Amino acid sequence: MNSALAKTEAVEKGFDEAILLTHDGHVSEGSGENIFLVIDGQLVTPPSSDNILIGITRDTVITLAKSELGIETIERSIAPGELYTADECFLTGTAAHVTPVTEIDHRKVGRGEVGDITKKLQALYFDVILGKSKRYLDWCTPAYKLVKA
Repeated sequence: MNSALAKTEAVEKGFDEAILLTHDGHVSEGSGENIFLVIDGQLVTPPSSDNILIGITRDTVITLAKSELGIETIERSIAPGELYTADECFLTGTAAHVTPVTEIDHRKVGRGEVGDITKKLQALYFDVILGKSKRYLDWCTPAYKLVKA
């Protein structure tokens, strides 16, 4: 319910998405997505203790970052101010896939464009889910044509 209300409020104020905070004031997640920052070439994302849903897409991105790009992910609490100083930001989720964030609260994230690491992770992720990456084919389940009764 909180997620739906936050999303509605964000849209009413002219934003595309809401970013929720923990009771302690740390960044938690989007209304239906996990959040990642790129800071000095490393991925940073809130830990499970910061009231996030541990998502499959989140885990996939963490794995791809390490195995394909050699980038470690740091799971730690994120202060809201870090959203404004991060080099890159993106959201992950079943519906969001890997969605770049280039602006928060009318402030540019990084250079105000999709960052290089976000682009690479987005491309890798789509290769995996579209079955184009042989290394991760075991992550995919074929969907067969449904026959109408």
